Amino acid sequence: MDTAHIRDETIRLGQLLKLAGLVEDGATAREVIAAGEVTVDGAVETRRGAQIRPGQVVGLGGALVEVVQGEGEIDVPW
Repeated sequence: MDTAHIRDETIRLGQLLKLAGLVEDGATAREVIAAGEVTVDGAVETRRGAQIRPGQVVGLGGALVEVVQGEGEIDVPW
């Protein structure tokens, strides 16, 4: 399971999908959410503006992302 690091206490579902790299843009996020392809904690979520909090797990197409608050680690290749 991948993680998505957010700075604030919440993030909108559409923004999270873009941040996590599950979709390329807002239009695609809107489409997959409206089609019922996105889950939050195992339940289908069809509201693009749904507030997602740290600890929740978002899924799309078999990929799962856990939301974590704070800065992510930077992977430096040297």
